[in-house]
Amino acid sequence: MAYQARGRDPLLDSNTQAILEKRGKELIGIALILVGLMAAAMIASYTPEDPNWMSVTDAPVQNWMGRLGASISAPLFMIIGWGSWGVAIVALAWGVRFALHRGEERAISRAIFAPIVLALGSIYAATLVPNAQWTHSFGLGGLFGDTALGALLTILPVGAVIGLKIMSFLMGLGVLALMLFVTGFTRPELSWIARFLMIGVIVTYANIMHLLGRGATGAVSAVQAMQERRNERRSQATAQQDWSHAVHADLIDDEPMPAAAPIQDEQPKPGLLSRVPSLIKRPEPMPEPELVVSEAEYDLDSMPGDDRIKAKINDVIKSRIRSNKPTYAPDLAPVTKGLGRGPEPLVVQPSGASPLRAEPPLTAAHAAPVAEPAPVPTHAPEYAQPSDDVAPYIEAEDDADIIAPMPQAPQQIPAVEARKVVQHPPRKPVQQSARAKAEAQPQLAFDERAAQFELPPLSLLSSPASIERHVLSDEALEENARMLETVLDDYGVKGEIVSVRPGPVVTMYELEPAPGLKASRVIGLSDDIARSMSALSARVSTVPGRSVIGIELPNEKREMVAFREILSSREYESGNRKLPLALGKDIGGDPIVANLAKMPHLLIAGTTGSGKSVAINTMILSLLYKLTPEECRLIMIDPKMLELSVYDGIPHLLSPVVTDPKKAVVALKWTVGEMEDRYRKMSKMGVRNIDGYNSRVADALAKGETFSRTVQTGFDDETGEPVFETEEIIPEKMPYIVVVVDEMADLMMVAGKEIEACIQRLAQMARASGIHIIMATQRPSVDVITGTIKANFPTRISFQVTSKVDSRTILGEMGAEQLLGMGDMLYMAGGAKITRCHGPFVSDEEVEEIVNHLKSYGEPEYVGGVLDGPADEKADNIDAVLGLGGNTNGEDALYDQAVAIVIKDRKCSTSYIQRKLSIGYNKAAKLVEQMEDEGVVSAANHVGKREILVPEQ
Repeated sequence: MAYQARGRDPLLDSNTQAILEKRGKELIGIALILVGLMAAAMIASYTPEDPNWMSVTDAPVQNWMGRLGASISAPLFMIIGWGSWGVAIVALAWGVRFALHRGEERAISRAIFAPIVLALGSIYAATLVPNAQWTHSFGLGGLFGDTALGALLTILPVGAVIGLKIMSFLMGLGVLALMLFVTGFTRPELSWIARFLMIGVIVTYANIMHLLGRGATGAVSAVQAMQERRNERRSQATAQQDWSHAVHADLIDDEPMPAAAPIQDEQPKPGLLSRVPSLIKRPEPMPEPELVVSEAEYDLDSMPGDDRIKAKINDVIKSRIRSNKPTYAPDLAPVTKGLGRGPEPLVVQPSGASPLRAEPPLTAAHAAPVAEPAPVPTHAPEYAQPSDDVAPYIEAEDDADIIAPMPQAPQQIPAVEARKVVQHPPRKPVQQSARAKAEAQPQLAFDERAAQFELPPLSLLSSPASIERHVLSDEALEENARMLETVLDDYGVKGEIVSVRPGPVVTMYELEPAPGLKASRVIGLSDDIARSMSALSARVSTVPGRSVIGIELPNEKREMVAFREILSSREYESGNRKLPLALGKDIGGDPIVANLAKMPHLLIAGTTGSGKSVAINTMILSLLYKLTPEECRLIMIDPKMLELSVYDGIPHLLSPVVTDPKKAVVALKWTVGEMEDRYRKMSKMGVRNIDGYNSRVADALAKGETFSRTVQTGFDDETGEPVFETEEIIPEKMPYIVVVVDEMADLMMVAGKEIEACIQRLAQMARASGIHIIMATQRPSVDVITGTIKANFPTRISFQVTSKVDSRTILGEMGAEQLLGMGDMLYMAGGAKITRCHGPFVSDEEVEEIVNHLKSYGEPEYVGGVLDGPADEKADNIDAVLGLGGNTNGEDALYDQAVAIVIKDRKCSTSYIQRKLSIGYNKAAKLVEQMEDEGVVSAANHVGKREILVPEQ
């Protein structure tokens, strides 16, 4: 078979896809930040007097977000109170994570706990005492916080006052811990933040002590200046008094005056303040440090980006700490220590020093300078340098490289409405197969692809990401469960809904019936349950292996099943399925992939518009996506001439699509003959099925061998000994053959007996030969699906039907009439339990693209005998095998048997031939008419008897 290679380039390369994904996350982050800001403004400006949906007033709206903000904030405060701030905080934090691409995936995975944060915040706010401006009847935590707090206080074995304090402490810790967890913080991040805060506290403490020390020095200087001015004023007053006494003495003539004793300046008694100026010596201004850069030690240009920036920041912190170390005189230490610990020290800023030091700009092109400290006297006490007490810790942190760049603001996750588990395990995502993962990688075609057949890529199908997902809330499911219990109780059915299993299309409610309640009673109420629940339909059935009754109700919004998602699953790709059929998903959302080789045949029934034709297309595409033309060949029979004609020309076909019912009979007879030929080959090889035969052939072809066997052809005429001959068998692989019949009813109307005989023969024997049938009909009546066909088709699928009778015809029980249509089906595997399945959807455009891909590898190799019919001798043998008489030459085996019976017994009647050959009445009548035409018997006389015209032998 000649194939042509065709390459398909991806629409977008991986870099473009990554850029689009990154920009999309940034837009989402910006949107969340805006939502968080609006929520914060709405909550911050909340006023109970604003008009909202709970109260109508004529007062103007005071909320910053207008009437909408007032209408939203009012129920938030009523439910969770001040816990509603969590909505704004979490939205802002999640927006920052998306915008900066910092741990958004980790935050999303923990977002399910966000409602718990709001609940704990509401309970914590309820423990606080509201002020006079809080005019609501409930506390700061809203109705939820008050209710939950009251319930918790009743559980605690302590008093209300102590219990309130305990709950406030526990709820505060819980909110903080869970908020850190929900916002995506990890243990290394929290450890890094703790180290940063510790270092910040230490550095702040050192700076404060440094400022307090300088303030004490200024206070002492001010006291010294005040004492000097006071002594100067006292000296001036004493001198003026002496001058006045001298003038007064000169004015008194001739009067002897006693000599006045010389007046000496009064010196104050030395005290603490008088001794301070002599003890304290103002420190000299510290000389400016010289900038020394060691190129050998700080060769930052050769470092990586992160290490280089880290080293720069470490150097700047070192230079800042060393340059800010003050140098004091040794005598100043006691006063500095005492005054520095006063409650309100007088801080006088020296003119020659500044506590803040301007740092050079930190750029990537220049290394950070290192400031050498000024020399300090060796006899200075340690407590005179408050920053020295802190320096060892900071130096140790520098040596350990703990000081890192300044952290960003904590990022939090927005509150996302999370689903709680409703008594069922969460739906697991479909695990992708190795093929799906390989095709997801970008293809780099360095070399031209070889001209060989390649399976269709999954990119030809629609992506599951484009499908809208609908998730039901737990509150809605629980409410429906309680309503369903009420409806059942109204009809006298006692029981309890013990489990709810939501799915993409329907939700199953498992009813645990009361003792003594018959399941048939509940099953008969399906129409009444659907009416009471306002549903389109309701299917009620027992759950195999369990004691519950399943009640399936359709979802309000139906989720479409993606065909590509099922083909990408591991269930489809697993090697234990020779002929995989992607049927769809069950009610829980798990993919269902059947194996046609184990069925071994499939019967499909459903009304027009129920999704039957789409299901046949998905089954055919399932085979085309897995098997090459060397592994599987198809025969398609489409009497409607519309459904399967699109596949005409693909390499997998054994013949063109059959649209003529008469040609369909010929094709089925050829299939029966092919089955007989395969059985003869397998018997010669000594194998039991097609897998064993192909395995033997593969081994022989690998070794370059051929098969031969010795058979007896007769006996020698002279000696009478048996004669043996060696028969050569050419090893040749046999592909699977799948016969697809789209409309069985049209074929049964044209040639019902022949079609039924062919179908019956194939269904009974074709499994081991690798021939399988997929047969569909839109009229599941007893004249189309006969008892013989049902007995040989244990695997059946029923789509929506019109009546319970049709459901019983195809499945043997009711329920198919309650289906929703559009791919909703009941799958009965091997006559055992029935599973509800939702078929995938594949569009006509997708089918055309896949067919064009297959056609690009060459023309199909048709087998001529499929539509032309086998040779005459082989056709007669096939008719004999099928029990179909009718040739007019007397060569039919059944006809020969009838003639022999008539000649031997000398009797001829339709009932007599019917009893002797165990055939039908119509067949016996045809044999009698054929014998009359050929002159074996005469025509019937007036009493119905016939004469035997052939003499007795």
